[in-house]
Amino acid sequence: MQLMDKQIIPYKNSNLSRKEQVTEMFNNISENYDKFNHIITFGIDISWRKKVVDLAGKNNPKQVLDIATGTGDLAIMLASLNPDKIVGLDISEGMLNIAKQKVNEENLSEIIEMIVGDSENIPFDDNTFDAITVSFGVRNFENLNKGLTEINRVLKPNGTFVVLETSNPTKFPFKQGYKFYTNVILPIIGNLFSKDKNAYTYLSKTANSFPFGEKFNNILKKNGFKNTKSIPLTFGTASIYTSTK
Repeated sequence: MQLMDKQIIPYKNSNLSRKEQVTEMFNNISENYDKFNHIITFGIDISWRKKVVDLAGKNNPKQVLDIATGTGDLAIMLASLNPDKIVGLDISEGMLNIAKQKVNEENLSEIIEMIVGDSENIPFDDNTFDAITVSFGVRNFENLNKGLTEINRVLKPNGTFVVLETSNPTKFPFKQGYKFYTNVILPIIGNLFSKDKNAYTYLSKTANSFPFGEKFNNILKKNGFKNTKSIPLTFGTASIYTSTK
């Protein structure tokens, strides 16, 4: 079962696969991605990531994997848990170049390693990590089931998996306001920050279409995770999902 409409792609006239298009898109917007993120969430995304760190750190993980690490904000925040190793994995070299600069500036290069990699073919052995996180990345997986199965494979038994992802408010007036904001305002703001006019239209469409709440909990269960729980954030505009292997 493919869980997202494969027609939601960044570039309609491209012959590249969805995964290749997403890689190209993030390379294109990498320089302004952080600034854009903080503006469209009014800076609340920082507090959301702090909640992810708290949840991921409950069992004092020593080996941590941050998938779709992007420019590395979450991976750097995870260093506060004092793990032995953090790996940041992303398909975009452009995003990772910025992440590596941040890691060096924070003097965390001995703890955090940034590598180019695919969530659907994770380059690590079974049962490697105590905790795995993904922030605003699972909706970009080309095949969600395959990506989650891979994450389950490299997570240790009883390891913690924490996802931060967009969701849709269900109550008036937040539901209507969020639709207007993501469909109209977000692409306009995105175009002000990027020459890639397709990127933020794509991101807003995937934000609106991704299965959230109990639907995503059920998807996690089908792919081998247990103890699934969803935590709505900020009127339901985002959600954190926790589960174990």
